[in-house]
Amino acid sequence: MADYTYQELADKNKKYLWHPFTQMKEYQDADPIIIASGRGTKLSDVNGNTYYDGISSMWLNVHGHGVAELDQAICEQLKAVAHSTLFGLAHAPAILLAEKLVSLAPPGLTRVFYSDSGAEAVEIAIKMAFQYWQNRGFTKKRSFACMQSAYHGDTLGAVSVGALSLYHELFRPLLFSTYQVPYPDPYRQGGAVAATGKVLVALETLLRERASELCALILEPIVQGAAGMIVMPPGCLEQIVRLLRQYDVLLIADEVATGFGRTGKMFACEHEGITPDLMTLAKGITGGYLPLAATLATSAIYEAFYADYEENKTFFHGHSYTGNPLGCAVALANLQRFETHELLTVMARNVAFVAQKLAAFAQLAQVGDVRQKGLMIGIELVRDRERRQPYEGRERIGVQVCRRARELGLLIRPLGNVITFLPPLASSRTELDEMLAILYQAICQVTEPVSDDR
Repeated sequence: MADYTYQELADKNKKYLWHPFTQMKEYQDADPIIIASGRGTKLSDVNGNTYYDGISSMWLNVHGHGVAELDQAICEQLKAVAHSTLFGLAHAPAILLAEKLVSLAPPGLTRVFYSDSGAEAVEIAIKMAFQYWQNRGFTKKRSFACMQSAYHGDTLGAVSVGALSLYHELFRPLLFSTYQVPYPDPYRQGGAVAATGKVLVALETLLRERASELCALILEPIVQGAAGMIVMPPGCLEQIVRLLRQYDVLLIADEVATGFGRTGKMFACEHEGITPDLMTLAKGITGGYLPLAATLATSAIYEAFYADYEENKTFFHGHSYTGNPLGCAVALANLQRFETHELLTVMARNVAFVAQKLAAFAQLAQVGDVRQKGLMIGIELVRDRERRQPYEGRERIGVQVCRRARELGLLIRPLGNVITFLPPLASSRTELDEMLAILYQAICQVTEPVSDDR
């Protein structure tokens, strides 16, 4: 790509590309950052500027960019075969990765169904949960429950079990309806005990009235990401699962964002020691290298589909690139590196260090709440902390802070007024310190009240 100048690429970018979650009219007025390379925790653009990757390239990256073992895994697999279907065939990387995922997953999850993205993994889980009950003869179970402010992806099934009005409301006429229960938000619901109580009362009321028609509840365990990094109070997830078991409703745990170490455990469900009936995985599964996703199921779910062909209980679902060998090979190398570098152990010390640094953020006048679980961090900006008065949407305070951070050398993205910080898990203490210093400076410079004194 060296034959093209920055301006040529920028012009082609504006002429041909349509970027996700981006208002293109506004985007066209700015000079785009065009990434050329990545090493470790940093990305470099075609103009030679370097930036810390403070969002792990959309919450994906684990060990950093340009990791030799991961590069080699792809090259070695490429020498053998780049792709072979799983429709009636198999190959070693898909088999061995499935075995590895089962060994790491919460006990009882024994089967792996591959796909290409987190949204597709959710679609698969929804269809599996529905067909599970149909195959068992519970034909009235046709509905789903989700959590308020949920985000599970952008395909129509995933949007149906989502509840972020900004992203989802327009498409409501195309969606199947769901029942919603509150996600426990200590910041807005009067503390951890009150938030947990509100959720459990609402969920039990729904289950008491609708369990006979509910297939499953889908939720983001421990941390609700796109809603603003909302962290569940301790014990809440375990009590939710207890109610679901009592009323015979399945649990779908969406670990697309929280899986593969992001919350400090390999999977967020481990914080409460629970096993969901279905668990969706993506993002960190390949270390941020290639698109790959998986839906894990218990033996009970799998066995409801295991029948003679004439019974018509087959799970008729698949994707052309399902279980791509290159993706599976790099995923295996990614998981091996977790072990050889004792990443979760090292990360635990860095998580504690980050928590100490975040204490200074919590003292800023325009910071209403700081939320952290592992290296999933959300910093909520407010106009008035004492009254919890939010900034108005038109002020776009989150966008302004992220722009300033970019000028200072840190790439991050906002969720409304919440600044998200999700660095690569292998970031060193020095790198984390430098990233947080930039973020602190950006928040201060953008939100510091302007004096009326002239």
